[in-house]
Formats: sequence, C-alpha cells, structure tokens
Amino acid sequence: MKTHISTFNQVLYGGFVLMAVYFTVQGDYSTAASNLGISLIFDPFDKSGSWNERAMWQRVWLIVHLVVLFGLFGVVITT
Repeated sequence: MKTHISTFNQVLYGGFVLMAVYFTVQGDYSTAASNLGISLIFDPFDKSGSWNERAMWQRVWLIVHLVVLFGLFGVVITT
C-alpha cells in the first residue's frame, strides 16, 4: 500500500537526483555530490522490510546510486 509519506519521499528523492544531474552538467561537482547524498535520505522504496527482503533491482539501484556518489566525491577531492 502506498502512503503519503512514501509518495513524499519519492518526490524529494527525484528532486534531489534531478538537482544533482543539473549541477553535474553545470560542472559544480561538490554541490552535485551533496544533493546526490541528501537524496539517499529519502529512500524512494518501501522501508517496511529489511535490506535482504527488498527486490534485487531496488538493491542494485541503491548500490549504483552510492557508487556514483562516491565517484563524484572522488572527482571533488582530486580537483
């Protein structure tokens, strides 16, 4: 069942990811990394189960998200 909180989280997650994409295109990698990191706070998936109970595609999505975030932080640190 979809609740108002999960819809709210999905909207905020999407907004922060879009801002991260925008700032990456603009070349502001530190702001992009910050927005991408903040977006993980608003997990867009159902949080009622444990990590192992999530669908595989959800786990892969979040891991890829984290890898991209670490990549952006690496760019910020090296430049």
